[in-house]
Amino acid sequence: MIYVQRKAEIIPEKVLKVAARAQAELEGLPPNQRRTFIKKKSHIWRAFGRYLSKMSYGKCWYSESPDPQSFFDVDHYRPNLEAKRSETETDKPGYEWLAFAWENLRYAANCSNRISENLDTGAVEGKGSWFPLLDGSVKARWEDRCEVNENPILLDPVHQPDVDLTDVGADGRVVPSKIAVGSSKLRVQRSCELYGLNLPRIKGARLRVMREVQAMLDVLVKSIEAANGPAMPDQAADRIPVNQQRDIIRAKTLPESPYSKAARAEIFRAGWADILPKPEEYADLRAA
Repeated sequence: MIYVQRKAEIIPEKVLKVAARAQAELEGLPPNQRRTFIKKKSHIWRAFGRYLSKMSYGKCWYSESPDPQSFFDVDHYRPNLEAKRSETETDKPGYEWLAFAWENLRYAANCSNRISENLDTGAVEGKGSWFPLLDGSVKARWEDRCEVNENPILLDPVHQPDVDLTDVGADGRVVPSKIAVGSSKLRVQRSCELYGLNLPRIKGARLRVMREVQAMLDVLVKSIEAANGPAMPDQAADRIPVNQQRDIIRAKTLPESPYSKAARAEIFRAGWADILPKPEEYADLRAA
């Protein structure tokens, strides 16, 4: 999971106005009519899909997967029709007032958004209508829309502190980062389960990226050693493409690159954190 910066300016005003009209109509309905109305208007939030996709360079906001053979959903971070809190507790309705709020929408690959089985563990994973809260959290409802004061268990990719709680281990699994302590560890664990972040295929995809990065680093090390060899004249050393090799590795960590967090983690593990690009360097790397 990496941070996704939401950009309202890329969403056409027409799409926003349609959602606003639906919201206004929803506000005037009696409770027993809201569910049917929301279900009939699902095309409204789906219309945001292409713009949400642009914000993440076509990648799933939860898993960083760009899989072109997968269908992508427009997910409600806070589910609208029902909110499953635990195996025995489900709130019905859920966050109905957020059904048409684009700020509550996330671009999600099927394996993150829909229920599936982890073939490694046999566990059933996928977000579905899950939205558990930490013990003691306030709970928002139609009459008291205090969702900003809730303490969700699920990590949110639009919240940088949440993203910082995750890292990628040497085995390709998403794990708690060094700063994940206390309930943060639970949040990472449950988020991995409910977003399907460690399903076998996606774990394998991260490992492939990490192996590619390691192979590139090996080539870079050999190039530097050759350039610094005692018999290597400066003019010959200048022709060794060390900077180009470095930039190819750095490009693996750009926000649009698949599984860029895994690439970063591998670079850190190899002791090459100093070559990681700063955001202001992204444009130059893309142009290279």
